[in-house]
Amino acid sequence: MIDGLVSIIMPSWNTGRFIAKSIQSVINQTYTNWELIIADDCSSDNTDEIVNSFHDKRIIYLKNDKNLGAAFTRNRAIREAKGEWIAFLDSDDLWLPEKLEKQINFMNNNRYVFSYHEYVKIDENSNSLNIYVSGPDVVTKKKMYNYGYPGCLSFMYSAKEMGLIQVKDIRKNNDYAILLKLCKKANCYLLKENLAQYRIRKVSLSHDKLKKKLKSHYDLFHYCDEKAAPIAFWYACWNMFYGVHKKIKYEKKYNCM
Repeated sequence: MIDGLVSIIMPSWNTGRFIAKSIQSVINQTYTNWELIIADDCSSDNTDEIVNSFHDKRIIYLKNDKNLGAAFTRNRAIREAKGEWIAFLDSDDLWLPEKLEKQINFMNNNRYVFSYHEYVKIDENSNSLNIYVSGPDVVTKKKMYNYGYPGCLSFMYSAKEMGLIQVKDIRKNNDYAILLKLCKKANCYLLKENLAQYRIRKVSLSHDKLKKKLKSHYDLFHYCDEKAAPIAFWYACWNMFYGVHKKIKYEKKYNCM
């Protein structure tokens, strides 16, 4: 483990349309002590060509021989990480240039080992959707089970304090599974500043039907978090309720100048 190094985990699958901008948003960081671990789940598009066009020794490219799912792919990348800090960026999302610098300072100055920050939403063409996303000042274990407030592109943790995090093989909500493991070890603190852009795509989970969402949350709590079936179903239903609550309380419209 290398002190001060941030290991950025970027799973990818057929995101050739977006991944160049995501990689560039990492290269543009004012904090330069990072490694970007791109773990590709056997893409069939031009992802290979795009990633290989970046000649930066801090970028590490891993590719699965066959499609194995996001959980396996994230787990593999995390095992390869050498950094004191672990951060996540999906291959269609974007960071603002000062994201790493500000978040690391926030955590070091307050002696936090787990944090997240605010972000805004954009569409497939990188146009602003004028939606600002925040969350509770402190996400405790109880609050994290209510809802996975930290967006995947926003949370960071200390690998030195939290250890190696690996999750079971579920197709959806594997980023939430990571949060559930982390919240058992430490609270997650909010940095109240927009430091990223979350891309809404037509194929994203947020556009699935209610039944599919409920099933994916049940799988998370039952198979991954090993809760008994009735408890897992209760958490899944409760999570759906808090999903609506989060949109009302923590997602605000704003005027983009």
